[in-house]
Amino acid sequence: MSATLAPPRAARPLTGYKPYWAKRFGPAPFLPMSRAEMDARGWDSCDVIVVTGDAYVDHPSFGMAVIGRVLEAQGFRVGIIAQPDWQSAEPFKALGLPNLFFGVTAGNMDSMINRYTADRKIRSDDAYTPGGVGGKRPDRSSLVYAQRCKEAFNDVPIVLGGIEASLRRIAHYDYWQDKVRRSILVDSKADLLLYGNAERAIVEIAHRLAAREPVERITDVRGTAFLRRSGDPTAAGWFELDSTEVDRPGRIDAHINPYQTTTEQAASQGASCAKEEGAQPITFVHKASGRISMPPRERTVIRLPSYEQVKSDPVLYAHANRVLHLETNPGNARALVQRHGDRDVWINPPPIPLATAEMDHVFDLPYARSPHPAYADETGGHDGPTKIPAWEMIRFSVNIMRGCFGGCTFCSITEHEGRIIQSRSEDSVIREIEEIRDKVKGFTGVISDLGGPTANMYRIGCKSPEIEAACRKPSCVYPGICPNLNTDHGPLIAMYRRARALRGVKKILIGSGLRYDLAVKSPEYVKELVTHHVGGYLKIAPEHTEGGPLSKMMKPGIGSYDRFKQLFEKYSAEAGKKQYLIPYFIAAHPGTSDADMMNLALWLKRNGFRADQVQTFYPSPMATATAMYHSGLNPLKGISRDTTRAEKVDIVRGEKRRRLHKAFLRWHDPANWPLLREALKDLGRADLIGNGKHHLVPTFQPSTGSGYQSARRKNSTEPGERSSPVTKGRLLTQHTGLPPREGIAARPAAKGRQRTFKP
Repeated sequence: MSATLAPPRAARPLTGYKPYWAKRFGPAPFLPMSRAEMDARGWDSCDVIVVTGDAYVDHPSFGMAVIGRVLEAQGFRVGIIAQPDWQSAEPFKALGLPNLFFGVTAGNMDSMINRYTADRKIRSDDAYTPGGVGGKRPDRSSLVYAQRCKEAFNDVPIVLGGIEASLRRIAHYDYWQDKVRRSILVDSKADLLLYGNAERAIVEIAHRLAAREPVERITDVRGTAFLRRSGDPTAAGWFELDSTEVDRPGRIDAHINPYQTTTEQAASQGASCAKEEGAQPITFVHKASGRISMPPRERTVIRLPSYEQVKSDPVLYAHANRVLHLETNPGNARALVQRHGDRDVWINPPPIPLATAEMDHVFDLPYARSPHPAYADETGGHDGPTKIPAWEMIRFSVNIMRGCFGGCTFCSITEHEGRIIQSRSEDSVIREIEEIRDKVKGFTGVISDLGGPTANMYRIGCKSPEIEAACRKPSCVYPGICPNLNTDHGPLIAMYRRARALRGVKKILIGSGLRYDLAVKSPEYVKELVTHHVGGYLKIAPEHTEGGPLSKMMKPGIGSYDRFKQLFEKYSAEAGKKQYLIPYFIAAHPGTSDADMMNLALWLKRNGFRADQVQTFYPSPMATATAMYHSGLNPLKGISRDTTRAEKVDIVRGEKRRRLHKAFLRWHDPANWPLLREALKDLGRADLIGNGKHHLVPTFQPSTGSGYQSARRKNSTEPGERSSPVTKGRLLTQHTGLPPREGIAARPAAKGRQRTFKP
């Protein structure tokens, strides 16, 4: 790839549209959830109705609020149908027929991850529901809501979005059914799918629909996906490149039906028959040199293996996943197409990231910064409105950026928000802090977080726009920090200092996860953080200690953690504070052997950590680690059917082995000792069974009800453990890069891995 590749064309600014006529109504205190509220505002109808699986909280950490307020700023009348009863279409008629479209989202989380644990057990609670009550949304909410909207008003376009749509935009492995499912666009029968942070796309689509452009003609918006019938003339002028030319998976041995025509055989393999259709191959020849050159990237589409192929061939699934991740840079990504039966799912390149002024526009909109008053009707007496746990977590936190260039294979942030950091201005962040101080009830002077998907990527990016536009690396910090990456933490330090100097602000904590390998590049930042912004504990995520699983996660070695720990302890001592690091770890991640977990358990004991909450790897749709889990291959190293070339990955399957890996993280729990003794003997490490401080588990087993467990908790430490509050159950585990669901309070920044998932 040439390093002189030009950046993508400048996108139309969010504020560059002529407002729709309904702007005369002005902003609403809350977006209406009932006809009575519409009547009070003088509305006869809504232009857009957003259907969401979350309770409506008018706050920029909630997707329905962001999209609703962004559209409102364009002059559109937006209504909200939150957590409707999906048993019939009637609740979807509550606000009447929308003039333009239904916007449908499952909410801030994938509905299956929201409802089921990593062991596929139903959760009893839902942090995005009043009172934390579970069961208020259906499985695969986006599909159900879209179908009910069609039943309610058949002719109204449906625009699908949110994290669930983003991660399921192509044929994807579904962990809950243990099979490859079709693109959610096919199953939902929606007209358009928006992936990523969708402000730019939703604004353009709304204005074009308002101008009476048919939805089926809106096929050129970045960050969208739509369906095309085979042979659709609107696809003319595109050069189709087979994905195996981008990344060769090796020989494909297809079983051909002898009764199919040549055209049918080609179609079943996601191709077309040029001979029968009279098509001619497209070549681009340089007139002067005669060399063959590639067509313009903006007119090139890569054809992935069809759904029918990837559902039955794990090698092709891993190949398709690898190609998709290669085409995620807005500066050079090409369109993708994948056949599903007789239709193509066409995925346009990713959206152009928002500029700082546009980020400010989005976050400066007139959010009420509280749940809709309708939830006050669900009170339990004099205690006020029913609490929404996710809102309680983020009510005093501020999101300063979006995106992540870490590229962790288990994480959904990059696939949804992108790897290019989009930062707000310092002035915009300060205004929001002042608004929290002056308007949000219950504020005591403490900002719980000033961060985002990570705490310290604010205004960090590639030093060269040209190199950034040409880059195809999945991570800017793995296997080491790229020399082209600007690691200056100066703007973030300046923001911290200005924010904590505000009148009425007593303390600003950093609750988002810290990228510590990046932080050590700026000792001044670490000192600032440790001296002023740690409330006793700081969460970081080494994820593991062993090279095998770390290489499959694309995470740095434990040596980076040790270097950060030295700085952390040094500056804590200089500040005269006793502060502790809380590391997050993942059990059963692809590439993790039983010996790896044993070594991690030894590291935990040696460093005096006991885990109270343990999370095993959770295969989210479309993640690279999920492709490893499904195929047993490593897409990071290339895909091949040649077993001597392809890298096999150790996959932790089965209840017993998954329990074992979790047990190693909770090595101190007597309930796990029998399983650990058996495993240690199988590993040839029976020397770790004994009653000395160098042993991992003892030889004896306390009887049930002996009180041994409670006695151990009251005792300060085991022999050989350092005494600190962390050893008393303060170790909290990572939630596999997906929006944290279990133990949501473990990561106060709901804006981190749980942020800005928009319709």
